[in-house]
Amino acid sequence: MDAKTAPYSASELTTPAVRHLAWICQAPQLLQSPLTFEPGRFLPDDVTEKIKAWDHNPQTAPPLLREPPQKRLGFYFERLYRVLLEDLLGWEVLLQNQQIQSNGRTIGELDFVVHNRNEDRIEHHEIAIKYYLGVPEHSERTLWYGPNARDRLDLKADRMLRLQSQRTTLPEARALLADMGIKEPVMPRIFMPGYLFYPTGTQVSAPQSVPANHLRGQWCYLSQVESSDLPGWVLLNKPHWIGPWRQYESPAPDAVNAALATIERAEIPLLFAKLKQNSVTGLWQETNRLFVVPDSWPG
Repeated sequence: MDAKTAPYSASELTTPAVRHLAWICQAPQLLQSPLTFEPGRFLPDDVTEKIKAWDHNPQTAPPLLREPPQKRLGFYFERLYRVLLEDLLGWEVLLQNQQIQSNGRTIGELDFVVHNRNEDRIEHHEIAIKYYLGVPEHSERTLWYGPNARDRLDLKADRMLRLQSQRTTLPEARALLADMGIKEPVMPRIFMPGYLFYPTGTQVSAPQSVPANHLRGQWCYLSQVESSDLPGWVLLNKPHWIGPWRQYESPAPDAVNAALATIERAEIPLLFAKLKQNSVTGLWQETNRLFVVPDSWPG
């Protein structure tokens, strides 16, 4: 039960929402394309001081960061992204989750339409946060499935590139934007951070479409977990899949055992973090990540 992931510079932040925001500002993405949006290119010089100030005094943080997180990770991720755009970059969000209608039916949705003040242009951003597990196939290829195996990296990447990011070219979308006074071409952008999880004990290659610096974890079947693996591991619940986990209490093996029983009973994958204690502060901080999946997955 071991995995390796990149270190986080956000790990010293104590307020979860601020830590999550700091993570998405710098997280490597799972898609390599000219359309990929890199926030780090536009972050102001004082971003570190601003984030640390919000962490030190959460009441000074933007209102969206002070609200309880939504249960669905995607909705919470959208909220963090809006804070990134408005409160860190200083860009204006012109539209968010705007449905595109044609003859009374919805034919698509625009995640964000924003004014990039740095380059004075209108951009359309499609965003997603994703976690994919590599499964070797008999054809010697690897398919990368989400914990919900209906989701697959190759299918999602194709959908983002060919469909979602191109929606402002639809006549109905152009008419919608024109009604807002946006008549110039809109620049498409994609933002898709996340993790790839590699199977334990099996060598697989990362997809060519994924940048080499992507965040990594491992995954294994429930039947592969040994009791000797349990010390130091904790269950990660959403929204704490985003950013590094930290806690002051030592990891509880009984809680991990209960989570493993849930995997068997409910037949659902669960995400765990390996923690290591800082000898100076006493804080337990995340060092590795691992998905444990039922033996029937992804079937």
